[in-house]
Amino acid sequence: MALNTEWPAQLDCLIAAPAHHRVMLENAQVRVLETEVAPGERTPVHTHRWPAVHHILSWSAFVRRDAEDNVVLDTRVSGGAQQPPSVLWGEPLGPHSLENVGTAPLRVISVELKDAESAARVQDKATA
Repeated sequence: MALNTEWPAQLDCLIAAPAHHRVMLENAQVRVLETEVAPGERTPVHTHRWPAVHHILSWSAFVRRDAEDNVVLDTRVSGGAQQPPSVLWGEPLGPHSLENVGTAPLRVISVELKDAESAARVQDKATA
């Protein structure tokens, strides 16, 4: 669960998609991000290198595509609709883009866990 070094650093969400990601706090253990994707917007291809706890502030249907533009998730057909406030666990995400295909902004606060030991404890509690 440590930093995924297989993905190029230039694909980090703050470098590749800065219009949609903002750092709220960062230190050696965590990076707290605010993500917002307006209706009709699509992010550039980017990554999230660490596992994270995601707090959904505002939900909207979305389509996630991989780096080759293949659809890997469409919440309109996957039954993945969440109603805020939802808190979700997420593993690191490789190169992908996200398109808001709904009618509301998609807003998420993510606490990315840089410390592998802390990440493992959080995941164990989430699956217990």
